[in-house]
Amino acid sequence: MLGKIKAFFIKYHHAWTLLYFPVYMMWFTWLERTVTTDTSYTNIHVYFDDLIPFCEWFVIPYVLWFVYIVVVMAFVLFTSRKEFYKASIYMFAGMSMCLLICTLWPNGQDLRVDEFAKDNILTSLMGFIYSADTNTNVFPSIHVYNSVGAVILISKNYILRKYNWLKISATILSILIILSTMFLKQHSVIDVLGGLALATLMYIPVYAVNWPRVAARVREKRRAKVLVTDNKN
Repeated sequence: MLGKIKAFFIKYHHAWTLLYFPVYMMWFTWLERTVTTDTSYTNIHVYFDDLIPFCEWFVIPYVLWFVYIVVVMAFVLFTSRKEFYKASIYMFAGMSMCLLICTLWPNGQDLRVDEFAKDNILTSLMGFIYSADTNTNVFPSIHVYNSVGAVILISKNYILRKYNWLKISATILSILIILSTMFLKQHSVIDVLGGLALATLMYIPVYAVNWPRVAARVREKRRAKVLVTDNKN
């Protein structure tokens, strides 16, 4: 058994990046206990939030988010070391940025329904989520950020990107998850926009910029400066 575990970590040694996750969870837990309804925080609420009705059916994609992110990250872990490093940077950096914003700017929302109009398994599940998850630390939405991230990871993976049906399905699921945060009154429209904006900004340094090319250009400029200096001397 120990031999198999050792062989796993030798083969997938890039999984060391996951060691950050316990640190992230400790930070998240501290925030949840520190910023509560009994403390001072900025209430995020805009006019459009009141136009969105509560719909318990959205609890299905909302809960699927937990499995969705784990499965996508696990697939990238087992198929590409280079892609997994980028995925770790994108996911963990963005999630940490969300916590940093909530740490520096305590925030929350008052959108949750007091009573459910219907009594069924979906509302029961939603009631459990309300009791387990506070209504604070909501901007930007991590649900939204990671949902966008999952689509990016799938579109970048050298295996998954071959299947258009999979990319379309992932996009639809991510859209449903993003909508669920508002229809379940877990997030304000502002939280969603914040998550989308952060996902876009983080894409630039992680995926859009070709850092080896940038480094090569910097080296070329340095060499050119050295040549110019030598010629002057």
